[in-house]
Amino acid sequence: MDGWTAPGGHKLVLGMVHLSPLPGTPFHEDGSFDRIRDTAVRSARALYEGGADGCLIQTVDRLYRVDDVSDPARTVAMGLIVRAVAEATGERFHIGVQLMRNALTPSLAVAKVAGGSYIRAGALVGQTLTPHGMVRPDPMEVMAYRRRIGATDVRIVAEIDSMHFRWFGGEKSTAEVARAARSVGADAVSLCHPDEDAALEMIASVRKAVPELPVILAGHTRHDNAMRLLAAADGAFVGTCLERDGWGGEIDRDRVAAYVDIVRRLER
Repeated sequence: MDGWTAPGGHKLVLGMVHLSPLPGTPFHEDGSFDRIRDTAVRSARALYEGGADGCLIQTVDRLYRVDDVSDPARTVAMGLIVRAVAEATGERFHIGVQLMRNALTPSLAVAKVAGGSYIRAGALVGQTLTPHGMVRPDPMEVMAYRRRIGATDVRIVAEIDSMHFRWFGGEKSTAEVARAARSVGADAVSLCHPDEDAALEMIASVRKAVPELPVILAGHTRHDNAMRLLAAADGAFVGTCLERDGWGGEIDRDRVAAYVDIVRRLER
């Protein structure tokens, strides 16, 4: 994956940039968009200056549709934020888009037009039950739309076992879900578990089933466990441990630099 990662190679550190509710959503605060955008840019700059490889810009709108749809105002707002982040960071800084809960085609559109390099799919194959209803992805439509808008250069990271995705309707192992995601066109998969040993077992099972597929940790990494977990995975989405005031807070440059330093020791 040009400019990205492959198993056994460079370890990706991708910081989470959490957005307050955007225009077009029920809990958006009127007049707050400029503040949301500027906070996101400051967090992205902290990641960039701290040595992270990129970010994932994720909506936190509290209430979500479960189909592949995003309100036009919300989509435009996300595009403006992604563009502002792209202009404030370097060319090699990977910017991800995740319009929650699973608006994959709007996320692809934003990434392609505004300067993103990948999206994270909360669900790409199977289905998963969420507090807002059942998410039933349509990989055929996603991949057809990706090609239609010329976004085959926009990577897709598919969640396969995480806080956002659990295979619903019968037993299917993490490795089997990874294989299914790869077969429909995922460029990488993300997974996590709060128990470190369980997370390492999940990574090992995916490695065995799909050796060429990059595995990105979807959460639960911190400064004190990053070296152990990233020794097995190809990268991590990192949130709370980089944020000043806990989950959803602004990202701190020094915390980023300390985390990146730990990960880079694995590559020496």
